Amino acid sequence: MKRFSYTITDELGIHARPAGLLAKRASEFKSTVSLEANGKQGNAKQILSVMLLAVKQGQTVEFSVEGEDEEQAAAGLLSFMEENL
Repeated sequence: MKRFSYTITDELGIHARPAGLLAKRASEFKSTVSLEANGKQGNAKQILSVMLLAVKQGQTVEFSVEGEDEEQAAAGLLSFMEENL
């Protein structure tokens, strides 16, 4: 299992557009991808699950990636977050 944290810098937090893009990116991997924030946990491959975390600017999101391509998935998702959020 790979874990990493990311602090949201986007002034709007994780709103609909980036939540959709994140879910799409996470779905490209075979590994299970979970997000945790605000005491809640969600499936990063489901847009509504991501949006329900209600992550705002300055809050930290914890990713857990587990599966056969977890190394690539963790690296790809961290890169996605740095470029988009």
